[in-house]
Amino acid sequence: MSATTRASDSEPISSRRNPLVGRLRDLHEPRGRRQQQRLLLEGTHLLQEALRLQLNLELVLATPEWLSCHGALVAALPTVTRLQPATAEVLAAVATTLSPDGVVACGEPPSPAINPSPGFVLALDRLQDPGNLGTLLRTALAAGVEQVWLADGADPYAPKVLRASSGAALALPLERLDHEGLRQRLLGAGAAGLQRLATRAGAGQPYWELDWSRPTVLLLGNEAAGLAEDLAALADRSVTIPHSQAVESLNVAVAAAPLLLERWRQRQQRGAAPAAT
Repeated sequence: MSATTRASDSEPISSRRNPLVGRLRDLHEPRGRRQQQRLLLEGTHLLQEALRLQLNLELVLATPEWLSCHGALVAALPTVTRLQPATAEVLAAVATTLSPDGVVACGEPPSPAINPSPGFVLALDRLQDPGNLGTLLRTALAAGVEQVWLADGADPYAPKVLRASSGAALALPLERLDHEGLRQRLLGAGAAGLQRLATRAGAGQPYWELDWSRPTVLLLGNEAAGLAEDLAALADRSVTIPHSQAVESLNVAVAAAPLLLERWRQRQQRGAAPAAT
């Protein structure tokens, strides 16, 4: 079926009062996402990632201009996906960005397989900033992280997190936990033989001195408060990133990059780099 045929199945929505607009706008908030069990994916790149990962897409809302320029992408949509044209004004009302590129999609959250014996886990305690979380998830995917444990904090499927992660949040096995749930996971990880590493500003070993090729859980804490004390107490070792005293500490997303990629570097240096994701 051609893009032209699919796009002409219905007239473009031109009113912001259309019920579909309200339903999609509800996905801006955690409550709406929970109630509908749907995500809002904004922009061409996230739509491409959703198709690559074979997510269940219920709806694609796009301007006629976008449709005319993306025939191949429209043709790749599953036949069960509703394709709905809309004016630029309506799309702007649905999107959270100031300058949407002409398309949004609505679909079910991903459900990636969970490895019962992961070799590399990222555990996050109460990260609040969506931009930090998205950037961190993108780095985690690049570093070969196999699972992410999230205790409270920002919603990994919030539109801003999805955009900041460049779609990585859709590809990573994510588990949302409360504080006690994360504590229990860390206890279980220790019993299973994973080393648990916590970041401490100005304290602990320089990160490159540790053997990151071992099964590992890296713990990162809240932007302002850091790791909760009872979680930090479960760490087998503390690691630090030595830096100039001109700044007191590094942004959590910035600090995560060398830590997460050190495992990749060490394994590559030893000739055992994992396959790229």
